[in-house]
Amino acid sequence: MELALWQASLSRHPEFMTDSTVDEATEEGTGPATSGGRHGQAGPRKLLVVGSVAGGVVALDQLTKHWALSALRHGPINVVGTLRWNLLYNTGTAFSLGSGKGLGPWISILAISVVVALSLGYTSRFRLGAVAAGLIAGGAIGNLLDRAFRGDDGFLHGAVIDFVDLQWWPVFNVADAAICIGAGLLVLASFRAPSN
Repeated sequence: MELALWQASLSRHPEFMTDSTVDEATEEGTGPATSGGRHGQAGPRKLLVVGSVAGGVVALDQLTKHWALSALRHGPINVVGTLRWNLLYNTGTAFSLGSGKGLGPWISILAISVVVALSLGYTSRFRLGAVAAGLIAGGAIGNLLDRAFRGDDGFLHGAVIDFVDLQWWPVFNVADAAICIGAGLLVLASFRAPSN
């Protein structure tokens, strides 16, 4: 009887429910029903997914930038159509925007702050949201590493290596692409996440 009263009181105050009490209430049939039987709460944050995706993006980004530095120092390489590999040193923000204005380091730090918030936020409890947060995190970290260690003017004053040149779009890199894809997935994840 006490257990039933305790569960009933928790169902009226879901902010005090842990994942285990949600599961117990689901098994007993005493909790409020929502989609997926999770009472509007997903499982624990998928920080392993966020970290794995971010690590993969950082590794791929840094490897491709290392390749670009060695393979493109003598000029662009045409690939197909308007796509070419063209080495540029970007001191601005993503897609070479704001070059020469000193905004790059601040945008990178802001991006890392956003990623921390996303990683700890509600959408990181869903696989799609966790993948999105990982893509954004990996892209932000990849470009931040360039700013931190690819310059002679001190910490966070380096240039980001860009090399993907469509000739009708600003030149970008793997990190920029990951951030954009992650942002799109994050919007999708926010629509898919059930509201409380």
